Amino acid sequence: MQHLTVDQWSRRESFLHARDPRAKLVALLCFLVWLATVPAVTPEVACGYGGLLLAAALMARLPLAPLLQRTAIVMPFAGTFALLSWLSGDSARAASLLVKSSFSAFAVMLAVATTPMPALLAGAERLGAPTMVVTVVQFLYRYLFVLSEKARNMRLAAACRGGLRRKAAGGAITVLFGSSYERAEGIHRAMLSRGYTGRLVMHGTFRFGWMDGLLALVTVIVLTGGRLLWRL
Repeated sequence: MQHLTVDQWSRRESFLHARDPRAKLVALLCFLVWLATVPAVTPEVACGYGGLLLAAALMARLPLAPLLQRTAIVMPFAGTFALLSWLSGDSARAASLLVKSSFSAFAVMLAVATTPMPALLAGAERLGAPTMVVTVVQFLYRYLFVLSEKARNMRLAAACRGGLRRKAAGGAITVLFGSSYERAEGIHRAMLSRGYTGRLVMHGTFRFGWMDGLLALVTVIVLTGGRLLWRL
């Protein structure tokens, strides 16, 4: 149910919540590119990028502990490659993988937690993102709600029967995905009956104001300035 909580966060009010999705996407892209191209993650570099993320989270008035908890979902994947690098004798690369992966995931989580997904996808489409990619992401996001609803109903039914036994967990998962697939098929048929042609229409009126441009500009200046100072 984590995506439900993040969706509720995205509808709060703050300086970052009020900014245009395109400005936040530009800032996010710049952050990810600058972070990915850092040759070596020193303690100074880690503190600099971490400080930017912390300032953004405080500006958005988001709860840090739950935000970090949801960011940690990438750690099993990043930790596996970091462990392999550490076992091969490259501890610096292992640390770099962990820092870059966690910071990147935190930055993406900030963007999602301060922008409703339909608005974020609409902003991405207006920035020139491929329509097919935007459509697939939107369908995946909506499918999470279908899974959550089915899982909640199954958990309630299991609780009424005295709880779900461990041996029956595998069958319950199979039933969950099977019933969710049937529900998704029904939703798709309903969309076709309402004129769906393979492309979702992104609604929303955006006004790219001077505060939005300032956010993107300040992000680029801070990241570029920090890179130049690091090289010096």
